[in-house]
Amino acid sequence: MKNIRFIAKLDVKGSNLVKGIQFEGLRKIGNPNEFAKKYYKDGIDEILYIDIVASLYNRNNLSDIVIECTNDVFIPITVGGGIRNIDNVKHLLRCGADKIAINTAAIKNPKLIHEVADKFGSQCMVLSIQAKKVSEGKWEAYYDNGREKTGIDVIQWAKTGYELGAGEILLTSVDCEGCRKGFDIELVRAVSDVVPIPIIACGGMGKMEDFSKVVIEGHADAVAAASVLHYNQLLVNEIKEKAYMNGINVRR
Repeated sequence: MKNIRFIAKLDVKGSNLVKGIQFEGLRKIGNPNEFAKKYYKDGIDEILYIDIVASLYNRNNLSDIVIECTNDVFIPITVGGGIRNIDNVKHLLRCGADKIAINTAAIKNPKLIHEVADKFGSQCMVLSIQAKKVSEGKWEAYYDNGREKTGIDVIQWAKTGYELGAGEILLTSVDCEGCRKGFDIELVRAVSDVVPIPIIACGGMGKMEDFSKVVIEGHADAVAAASVLHYNQLLVNEIKEKAYMNGINVRR
C-alpha cells in the first residue's frame, strides 16, 4: 500500500506567513521558516511555500526564504507563485527547492509544463489547479488566488497537464479553502480517478477525520493543511496517528 504524505502549506506575502479564507482577508501569522522548522520537527513530510502576491509583481519572492529553510529542514520543499519560465524554475531549484508548482503560467502557456518536465523531470513539475464548482460534477479552473476565471474544465485540464508531463497535481478547492469544513471530496475523487499521477488534496481541513476521509473516499495521494496547523488546532503527530488507526499508511 502506498504511503500517504502530509504536507504543510505556507502562504507567504513578502516575508510573512499569512492565511485567509477563500484567499481573502489575509492575516499575518509570523515568520514562515519558524513554522516550517516546527512542522519538520513534528514529522511533516513536505513543505509547500506559495508566494500569494507573486502575480502582482510577475516574480516569485521566495528565494531567500527557501535558502534559509534548507539550512534546517531536510524534507522535500515545493515552491509556487509567480513562476513564469524555465529560468525562474532553475533559479528556485538552485535555491534549494525540490519541486515547482505552476498555475497561472501553465494556463497561459501549457507548453511550459512539458518544458519543465523535459528539462528537470516530471517529478519536479507540479501542476497547481485552483478549482471552483460551477455545477454538479463540474469545476472551473481559476488563477490569481481564485479570482480569475479561465473557462477551462478542471477534469480536462488535469488530463492535459498529465499528458504534457506534470508529475503531480496540487488540487485546491477555492470554495473550501480556509473554511475548515472539510475537503471537496467529490472534486478530489473526480480528478484522482482520471489521472495516474499523485493528487495533493488542498483546501478545507478542519478536523483529524478530514485527512482520512479525503484519502479513503477522495483517493488523494497526499494531504495539504495550513490554518489548522498554523493556529495549533491540530498537531501533525495526532493527525498521522489518527490516519494510521484508520488503516492509512503514513510515515510515523
